[in-house]
Amino acid sequence: MGRHFAAGDRVLFVDVKERRYLVTLEPTGEFHSHAGFVPHSAVIGAPDGVTVESTKGARYVVLRPTLEDFVLEMPRGAQVIYPKDLAPIVMLADIGPGHLVFESGVGSGALSMTMLRAGARIIGYELREDFAQRAKKNVASFLGDDASARFDVVIRDSYLGIDVPASGRFDRAVLDLPEPWQVVPHLSGVMQSGGVMVAYTPSITQAVKVREALSRHRGQWVGMRTLEVLHRTWHIEGESVRPDHRMVAHTGFLTTARLLLPGGPTV
Repeated sequence: MGRHFAAGDRVLFVDVKERRYLVTLEPTGEFHSHAGFVPHSAVIGAPDGVTVESTKGARYVVLRPTLEDFVLEMPRGAQVIYPKDLAPIVMLADIGPGHLVFESGVGSGALSMTMLRAGARIIGYELREDFAQRAKKNVASFLGDDASARFDVVIRDSYLGIDVPASGRFDRAVLDLPEPWQVVPHLSGVMQSGGVMVAYTPSITQAVKVREALSRHRGQWVGMRTLEVLHRTWHIEGESVRPDHRMVAHTGFLTTARLLLPGGPTV
């Protein structure tokens, strides 16, 4: 059986129209909406999936948020990368347990949390102190102390250079900032040979500039690809089966490449 809800837990209240509300449980807290309120005490001690009723008779299912839920509902200071791109980034960058990742443009921490959940260690460069603090709070809130211990955010401008960590070169680099092509020239000095880079860019002109920066060092970067992910849901109700009229189409372009350093092994 799963752990029952306790004070301090983040939970989702989901109403009959599938509207979702992210709530932190407090012993004397109350969840308020236009349909009355639910005391947190009605949820604390209850199992995941409990149904509760407000003072005006509205019913809510209370669930532990998934990472996708949390990313979409969490406090944010910067625009987040959405789940449809987060999962492909982790796959394209081949993020796994123990990988040391350089992340530039930490923002609200959505990408950071996804990579930490996969077991990575992250050193992130962020220009804004408020964004850095928000990201660290979000990581601690959802993933806890173990993930926080693997998440180091430095207030620095990656356009000006990157330091090699004391623990050795980076295995991966993931870039989410306005001009990632300015960071590309620094990566060969701080990454392992065979390391993977992924850059997220909202516009195709940004993606083109990333590819141009990689191509200027074509002997170093191989396997260059640029792609986007489209997300279309389906309406399924009895015999009525069709694509939904609305879809999440373009959000950003993902550009990836692998680094080959001079003097590496040859066959």
